[in-house]
Amino acid sequence: MDISPARLQTTHEARLDRLAEIAVRVGLGGLQPGQELVMTSPLAALALSRRITAHAYRAGASLVTTMFSDDEATLLRYRLAADDSFDRAAGWLYDGMAAAFRNGAARLAIVGEDPSLLAAADPAKVARANHARSIAYRPAMQLITDTVINWSLVASATPAWAQAVFPDLPETEAVAQLWEAIFAVSRVDAEDPIAAWATHNATLMARRRQLNEKRYAALHFRGPGTDLRVGLADQHEWMGGLSTARNGVTGNPNIPTEEVFTTPHGGRTEGTVTSTKPLAYQGTLIRDIAVRFEAGSIVQATASTGQDVLQRMISTDDGARRLGEVALVPHSSPIAQSGVLFWNTLFDENAASHIALGQAYSTCLINGENMTNEELSKLGANSSLIHVDWMIGSGAMDVDGIAADGTAEPLIRAGEWV
Repeated sequence: MDISPARLQTTHEARLDRLAEIAVRVGLGGLQPGQELVMTSPLAALALSRRITAHAYRAGASLVTTMFSDDEATLLRYRLAADDSFDRAAGWLYDGMAAAFRNGAARLAIVGEDPSLLAAADPAKVARANHARSIAYRPAMQLITDTVINWSLVASATPAWAQAVFPDLPETEAVAQLWEAIFAVSRVDAEDPIAAWATHNATLMARRRQLNEKRYAALHFRGPGTDLRVGLADQHEWMGGLSTARNGVTGNPNIPTEEVFTTPHGGRTEGTVTSTKPLAYQGTLIRDIAVRFEAGSIVQATASTGQDVLQRMISTDDGARRLGEVALVPHSSPIAQSGVLFWNTLFDENAASHIALGQAYSTCLINGENMTNEELSKLGANSSLIHVDWMIGSGAMDVDGIAADGTAEPLIRAGEWV
């Protein structure tokens, strides 16, 4: 599982501090003098959140506000709360987050949730709670998807997550192994992690420039269980690696990242597609997703496990059945080559090409950040309360770029860039 260059010989605490520095300097692109930071974190990620807080203040943050989540408290809600409470969300909290973002605060989320936390919970209650939260969070999420402020995701190993990834190991060993994997793919062990990220970002930027020059009208995916043609939005633009927010700060929204991605046209996806990795969605594992698209919308969807959750997810609204993102990732991605199934979208989406149901990113359209919702919709950008990535790529996947005249050009063969 060693996927890094010669591993830096240093302590766990020193490597944790390096990851915190990467989160602030690379993920957020640094902080503007006096800028606030709003951070969310699992309670079990306290050690990393404290180090990120320290680096944020060193970078010039005026205030760091962290909101912690607790898996046990979440489970207590599903065990004890009144039925009608699952149609409610803490609107006051999300209103406050949106207000902070409008006032220029940066956003950082530490992920590390138990991927099967809600596996035994009533799926109807899970769906209702997710729907209520999506509605309440929409104003804040819109500011993030429109890249109004600099934001990023980073991961912390937690016991419950580690046990899901390495179920045959004792908890302590599983956590240690998961940290090794996180450090490796986050480039913590490079001699100079900041320089290593600069080199990696240059590679991703070159790839997205090539795709933007081609201006393909569609992508055609072919593989086991998949024959899918994804039409691309008019005036789409490929992104990946670095992203510049409207406040002028350039950073990496995802730590780690291996993808280049763009916006599909909400009405131009046709065919069938099968997932190549399980999807961990809001505490439920959905395996073996198979869907069929017609005129851009899912008309049939099945899963071997999590079927009910899948159906409720795609029924969130009309946009939940349509694509908001398509991303290309080579099978030689360090995350794929690690052989680790992370059960976490931040990592697994960077191990394989993927699609996302729901909300599109306005930044993946030329001048999209300055367009109204109506203008974005006319170009094909999808709108939804959700944005859920799931993996469709593998070492058996071929992808063609389809030009406006219908000419096909090979992009990926057997999972690798041509």
